[in-house]
Amino acid sequence: MSAIFTGIKQYARLLVVALLCIASTGTLADVAIPPFKSYITDLTGTLTKIEATKLEQQLANFEAKKGSQIAVLIVPTTQPETIEQYSIRVVEAWKLGRKGIDDGVLLLVARNDRTLRIETGYGLEGALPDAITRRIIDEGITPEFKQGNFFGGLQTGIRQIISVIEGEPLPAPAQQARESTGTNLVLENIIPVLFVMLMLGRMLQATFGKISGATITSGIAGLLIWLISSSLLIAILIAIAAFVISLFEQTGRIIHQRGPRSGYGNWPGGGGFSSGGFRGGGGGGFGGGGASGRW
Repeated sequence: MSAIFTGIKQYARLLVVALLCIASTGTLADVAIPPFKSYITDLTGTLTKIEATKLEQQLANFEAKKGSQIAVLIVPTTQPETIEQYSIRVVEAWKLGRKGIDDGVLLLVARNDRTLRIETGYGLEGALPDAITRRIIDEGITPEFKQGNFFGGLQTGIRQIISVIEGEPLPAPAQQARESTGTNLVLENIIPVLFVMLMLGRMLQATFGKISGATITSGIAGLLIWLISSSLLIAILIAIAAFVISLFEQTGRIIHQRGPRSGYGNWPGGGGFSSGGFRGGGGGGFGGGGASGRW
């Protein structure tokens, strides 16, 4: 009788172990999606800093010129998902391209899996159909990857993707560029510079005299705006404005009105100077168009 109970216990233990193994394989966590902070996201250290910077600049220039947005993501693996499943999750989270135009492209590389995929937005499925993306992968990217030249493969793939998209009649990015470099530049950079210059102007006037202090203040303001905006015209206008305001505006009244607790951080965009450029995904949509490959 005891032997029967012993056998039942052993069988129960084996059953529990088997169930735990099945449960553990069924609950493997999906690979997390990194935040979209740049055109090149390399989680494997495959690219050197110089290589990543070159690709970043290439993609930034293309977006500024054409409006379409291309991003590269390199991960160790997409397991337990297929690269197609993971790719869709990435583009849904990153929202590459412009909303309503859907002109985003994701180039995804899973290095340890030796797989890659080009995911295209709705608006580019005509210019980049599955056959074209397959050719770019097979003829442009994977031959370089097989030689261990990942930078060369990515550079070739990006260049071929750009070449195809450049022939597509997409809406010009002029309005986006104006919104980014115009409104944001004024709110995030010029207004804070003027405010700081007003405070500095009072100290310089007390040291060098009213006119000399205002002149020095306007020169510093113009130089800072020129460095930020790369526009000599804007820099000259701001320098003139800083000179006039320094002469006739009572900075102490401005500071008093804002109060010691409100401070610089309450100005629009009061988190410091913005470098501009990368803006993140604009809300583009994807429907699973594209192609995958191996090397």
